[in-house]
Amino acid sequence: MTASPISPAKEKETILVVDDEASIRRILETRLSMIGYQVVTASDGMEALDCFRESHPDLVVLDVMMPKLDGYGVCQELRKESDVPIVMLTALGDVADRITGLELGADDYVVKPFSPKELEARIRCVLRRVEKEQVAGIPNSGVITVGDLRIDTNKRQVYRGDERIRLTGMEFSLLELLVSRSGEPFSRGEILKEVWGYTPERHVDTRVVDVHISRLRSKLEDDPANPELILTARGTGYLFQRIVDPVAPEGA
Repeated sequence: MTASPISPAKEKETILVVDDEASIRRILETRLSMIGYQVVTASDGMEALDCFRESHPDLVVLDVMMPKLDGYGVCQELRKESDVPIVMLTALGDVADRITGLELGADDYVVKPFSPKELEARIRCVLRRVEKEQVAGIPNSGVITVGDLRIDTNKRQVYRGDERIRLTGMEFSLLELLVSRSGEPFSRGEILKEVWGYTPERHVDTRVVDVHISRLRSKLEDDPANPELILTARGTGYLFQRIVDPVAPEGA
């Protein structure tokens, strides 16, 4: 009898948890380890940057209010060198404060006090999206040209002329979704479901979408205040301008 070949075990994904409260670090380290993640922790912003560079995590859970360097500062530093997914933890009650992290490049946020199950669900959604990015693009994927903008859906890169425009994974996924149905609007609910993986019953703040749209416009539009590529569908959501030229196969 011949034994069946054993499939190689999937390498554990690493999560960096950054919080100055030891109790939160312990809870998250225990729970995330129990569901299969490798967990690295840091207690302040400077330690977080060191841990990030040493461990190269797949995702960062980042508290806002911390000594030495706050979560906003850490987020800014990480975005200078990496597109790693970032989920921010904030105890700040003002919505504007919550949105600040998104504007600086975070992918999502969770408000303290939070349910560990809710955070785990958001982590799964983000990592599932990253995994899908690594294996597939949109149908008829290739290079899409819009004016001087070139969107490579295979390499998940965007260029203006010869200059690469750096997008986070979430930003590219959002752009890819809009381009996949150019000229047709997506509601904010559709975008949350397709890009973030959130179902309607999750009651997620749709301003997450608005902030990411704003970030995309700031990077892609000549005049973000008067966008010509990513348009607002009043009362509905957003759409990418209709693309007339067919998608060019990569290398064509």
